[in-house]
Amino acid sequence: MSAEQIDHEARLVEDDHQSLKLWLRLLTCSSLVENNIRESLRREFNTTLPRFDFMAQLQREPDGLVMGSLSKRMMVSGGNVSGIATQLVKDGLISRDSLKNDRRTFVVKLTAKGLKTFNKMAARHEEWVIETIGPLGNDNIEQLTKLLGELKRTTLAAQSESNK
Repeated sequence: MSAEQIDHEARLVEDDHQSLKLWLRLLTCSSLVENNIRESLRREFNTTLPRFDFMAQLQREPDGLVMGSLSKRMMVSGGNVSGIATQLVKDGLISRDSLKNDRRTFVVKLTAKGLKTFNKMAARHEEWVIETIGPLGNDNIEQLTKLLGELKRTTLAAQSESNK
């Protein structure tokens, strides 16, 4: 890492615990990949990562989702989801209709235009991820995926223990 590069790892000192070093490396890598994706979405599609994520959730659920489910899936507040939905409706990419039995609950779905637009973005998104991570090589990617799977498993187990 160059002396000018400022990221999560910049706060490390030599005698920090290896686990802390790994945590900050993971944050740095995640931020770098995410920022690359954000910039590519903005530049090529004039859209944002939250809008892409919103549409990705709907693409998986052709019958639509209620706003509360979208909020939980995206791990953001209802207000954030509502704001994104308003923009996507305005752009003709989603429809938002209230339930017949509960006018306060809205179901959102991709429109035909939204599905076509999302599919183009998703194809490019996959290309950008492959361009970014692919140079590691299949063996390294497989090994890293396995190790991160173990980290996920142990983290979930620790979380489960702390919730008892």
